[in-house]
Amino acid sequence: MTKTTELREGLQLTDLEKGSVIDIETKSRHYSVEYLGGDRVRISGHPQWCPTPVVVRLEGSLGNSGDFEPGFVGTGMHIVFQRFDDGVPVTTTEVKDLHLAGGNLSRH
Repeated sequence: MTKTTELREGLQLTDLEKGSVIDIETKSRHYSVEYLGGDRVRISGHPQWCPTPVVVRLEGSLGNSGDFEPGFVGTGMHIVFQRFDDGVPVTTTEVKDLHLAGGNLSRH
């Protein structure tokens, strides 16, 4: 059985240990995100942009009011990431739920 930790508000990528996995439910998709360090993650869950795990730069999250939070993944916000192979920026639908499925939060 995999231990999961619910993340009510969200998290900063830099608070994760390398190899940590976040399960993210948006309005329309389920994403699996593995933290690789810095702003790099391996993400899957979108049939067009990341049907299989792909390494991307996770820019941060965009709020409905237009506020952008770099390096943050938060509920009620839209995740923004950029693919390295073609540079296409992708914005998800609104994040409904986050769970830390594998790994730990770093204790700085």
